[in-house]
Amino acid sequence: MLTEQSFPVVGMSCAACVAHVQKALAKSKGVEQVSVNLATATARVSYDQSVVTLEELQKAVAAAGYKLIVSTDASDSRKEAAAVKQKAYRILRRRTFVALILTIPVVLYGMIWMHRPEAPWVMWLFATPVVFVMGRDFFRNAWQQLMHRSCNMDTLVALSTGIAYLYSLFNLFAPYFRWTHSVGQPIYFESAAVIITFILLGRLLEERAKHRTSMAIDQLMGLQPSRVVRVNEDGSLEEVAINVLRKGDILLAKPGERIAVDGTVTEGSSYVEESMLTGEPEAKLKQVEAKLFAGTINRTNTLTYRADEVGEETLLAGIIRLVEQAQGSKAPIQRTVDKIASVFVPVILSIAVVTLLLWLLLDADQRVVHGLQACVSVLVIACPCALGLATPTAIMVGVGVGAKHGILIKDAESLEVARGIDTLLVDKTGTLTHGQPQVTDFHSLPQTDMSVFAAMEARSEHPLAAAVAAYLSTDHLPELTNLQTHPGKGVSAYSGAHRYLIGNEALFKEFEIPIPDPFRPEVERLLAEGRTIVLFAQERTMVAVAGIADSIKESSREAVDALQRKGIEVCMLTGDNRAAAERVAAAVGIEGYYSEVLPHEKAAIVKALQAKGKKVAMVGDGINDTAALAQADLSIAMGCGSDIAMEVAGITIIGDDLRRIAEAIRLSHLTVTTIRQNLFWAFFYNLLAVPIAAGVLYPINGFLLNPMIAGAAMALSSVSVVTNSLRLGRHKLSTPTTGSRRVKLSKQIQIKNMNEKIYRIEGMMCMHCRKHVEDALNSLEGVHAIVSLYPPLATIRFLGKELPLETLQKVINERAGADYRIYPN
Repeated sequence: MLTEQSFPVVGMSCAACVAHVQKALAKSKGVEQVSVNLATATARVSYDQSVVTLEELQKAVAAAGYKLIVSTDASDSRKEAAAVKQKAYRILRRRTFVALILTIPVVLYGMIWMHRPEAPWVMWLFATPVVFVMGRDFFRNAWQQLMHRSCNMDTLVALSTGIAYLYSLFNLFAPYFRWTHSVGQPIYFESAAVIITFILLGRLLEERAKHRTSMAIDQLMGLQPSRVVRVNEDGSLEEVAINVLRKGDILLAKPGERIAVDGTVTEGSSYVEESMLTGEPEAKLKQVEAKLFAGTINRTNTLTYRADEVGEETLLAGIIRLVEQAQGSKAPIQRTVDKIASVFVPVILSIAVVTLLLWLLLDADQRVVHGLQACVSVLVIACPCALGLATPTAIMVGVGVGAKHGILIKDAESLEVARGIDTLLVDKTGTLTHGQPQVTDFHSLPQTDMSVFAAMEARSEHPLAAAVAAYLSTDHLPELTNLQTHPGKGVSAYSGAHRYLIGNEALFKEFEIPIPDPFRPEVERLLAEGRTIVLFAQERTMVAVAGIADSIKESSREAVDALQRKGIEVCMLTGDNRAAAERVAAAVGIEGYYSEVLPHEKAAIVKALQAKGKKVAMVGDGINDTAALAQADLSIAMGCGSDIAMEVAGITIIGDDLRRIAEAIRLSHLTVTTIRQNLFWAFFYNLLAVPIAAGVLYPINGFLLNPMIAGAAMALSSVSVVTNSLRLGRHKLSTPTTGSRRVKLSKQIQIKNMNEKIYRIEGMMCMHCRKHVEDALNSLEGVHAIVSLYPPLATIRFLGKELPLETLQKVINERAGADYRIYPN
């Protein structure tokens, strides 16, 4: 029986590494199919457990020079791989820092104090640890490539630095040979040290980008609590680790806690927020026999539920797998450089060898000196510095330009793909709309006092009640008695001698309250437009109706128009009903839309469009969009949404201005053009300089390039690439950013690092209390707080360092009053 599993792989750095790992696994008995992804550093293997074991797969990969992390538990293997990668990253960071410190005196002596008598010895002393200690991985990797009859950038780095170092060492310790043959002062320690340092710095930046990508998976996994309260057969409660749960276990979820596994409610009723699945802000009422999903949040009452799916079988685990697979299927732009290097390196090596042989055969006077000098010049002048700088320098400048305009770009891949997008899928809630329910329509009978309506909504547990209470906000709310909740229908209460009801049509039918003719057209219109209706009655007479919907962002229509003018087809995806989807699509000018879609269905829609040859971009802001964001050719997250969506996305739009999407596409064109120019000049330089370094001009005018000049030419090529990249910074994007939409760079960076915590608030009695506490907390710099009355909780996002509890309590006392107390939840 075949088993398909994904394993983390440690040690891969280029396309050649992927080929070696894939070949090693494919040759193992019992392996049917292998797919190795460099972006996620994983190998997805379909194998027969009765023929091959995990240990045998691990040994096969180890023989190729890499490490396969194997475990029957996917989460355990991810944790082990993360630990190994973190250790490797710390080592690389330390080596880069030390190499940089040691290279500074080498460069100073090589460029400024080269005539001082101690210069060669100082350069040798400092360059030696840089080349052979800090840069030893280049030589080890080059040797491994040689054993597999292959080569990559490491091969050229090792050869150019190694030969330059050995040649310099020979001339340092054999001065008689140097003076006799008038070679001059060919000491190139600074070239070897600078090359190693530059390449180490590039590798460090690459690993940082990979680490940020893997954080999306970690945060998705963090949605599932590590421990849960289990109800034993004797009725006792026991807190256990989530990995010991089995199907059929009875579990407990208190208000504010996340659901641990997929299951079914067995006792109780509560509102559960499923925005991570549907993207909709409205919590859903869950009663006995209702389905629950791992990662969703229980908001109001305690629930008892039965575990139906655990471990890798939950819907959340499925979303994680979708993200892993979709991320791994992409090819970053740096792969193009690796592929070019696979041809470029052997060509340069061949030219160097041929150059040496020709000088030995054709030069009668100084064949050894001239041949060695030309050979080293070819290897030094063909150093991959310009090639290595071509992509990262353009990316760094492009990212800086984007940041000034509220566009955060994660990687070169996103810049490469954005320019070719022809289809844009846009999530509705939180992207085209604000993501917060608001009263859009309100109709009441003349001379009707709405204070009772406001008082009942202020004390209601329903998630939409806050929107109505805020709309009807009054200073004096009447006293209520006998307040009753009718689950799934509404609430009823008495004020004085009169009974009042708030709810939907089902509640009015239960109490036999008709909808009068003056209200009937409005109710039908609101329902047809996809709005949620709230009916209000005094005794048996309906006196008011409120229509609630998610309001559309002011910039949505303009943004859609700008994209359509660029020839991009815009389509909307939403988990909301068809009527609501149709209303929003018509308002913003979108013709095509998909309604009532779940997260995995969004990803399936992206795949279907890609199968038709479309280049698809996905714009979203929630956890429910994560799988589709990862599957799309280009993923764009709104910065006002979830941290997980931003981690998965290649591009993040800070704030909620959709017009920046068109700006991001223009920036993509500019940056990719710069990268291609850099690559062209890097190769043009080699095409021109390598023949001169080989000595093609010597028969004509007696010119033979000195390796020192070759080193200077190599540095000049790098400078030209950097200068061309800096030109990108002078470009201005088309859509201006003004007023409140402009975001400071420091805030942009902080949004990526928000820390969210939930606190319990005591002393709140009404919506006015809630608002006072919320306003007080939001007055603190670096704090974004949302306070709910039922349950009395404050969800606080800290944009920087988490503030102590004493600070939070102090600002509440000063701005809201001393009647409210805040505690950790």
